[in-house]
Amino acid sequence: LLERLLGLPGGNKYGVQGERKVPVLQTNNGPGLTGLMTIAAHLVKQAKKDQLLGSTAEEKAVVQQWLEYRVTRVNGGSSKEDTRTILKDLNMHLEDKVYLAGNIFTLADILMYYGLHHIMVDLTVQEKEKYLNVSRWFNHIQHYPGVRQHLSDVVFIKNRLYTNAH
Repeated sequence: LLERLLGLPGGNKYGVQGERKVPVLQTNNGPGLTGLMTIAAHLVKQAKKDQLLGSTAEEKAVVQQWLEYRVTRVNGGSSKEDTRTILKDLNMHLEDKVYLAGNIFTLADILMYYGLHHIMVDLTVQEKEKYLNVSRWFNHIQHYPGVRQHLSDVVFIKNRLYTNAH
């Protein structure tokens, strides 16, 4: 998905390694690249879209932080409790931000979107409302040009059924 989003020609060979199914990219020149963060950063550089990795040292660090979170928490989390913690963490972080790294769209947003899609699809309307910041962010990212691709559109109800209006 990332390869297509970045406008790179297909043809790379991908595989997985070990029981944790760590992604591997077989490159033409040299050893394979292992790990989601490594492969993703390589593809971004190959596409000459380095701005997706952040512009300032701080942005780069924040992007790196969320990529690590994606690999360690989102990919590793499987229980309902893990999912709740992930959504709570993200909801707090996104309280005053448009994107994970602040005001710029980065690789962290893309990979977190892909990592959370299966979770967001299964949330009830009430759960989506409970994690309003995550829902706002997710809806924004899924409508970002080229991101969603073949993934299903996650529906968010925009208007409240009941208001306090008299």
